[in-house]
Amino acid sequence: MEKIVVVNLKSLVEKHGISMKELSRLADIEPAILSKLVNNKRQSIYFDHIARIADALDVKDIREIIDIKETEFAELDTHG
Repeated sequence: MEKIVVVNLKSLVEKHGISMKELSRLADIEPAILSKLVNNKRQSIYFDHIARIADALDVKDIREIIDIKETEFAELDTHG
């Protein structure tokens, strides 16, 4: 099994009753970056972004923002 990092922004904004657009404004993070994080399309996340999201949503535990999950299938290498 492979482990992946998951960003829980979708559930966080629902929990706090705000939109992704509002989170973008509150955290001062580009909407496109948040969209890529929500859809697991980014390979990295900056600590600064995590801190801004935590501050905007008054999150005290980083595990509310990111999580590590196991997946049965590794990504297929399409470059070879």
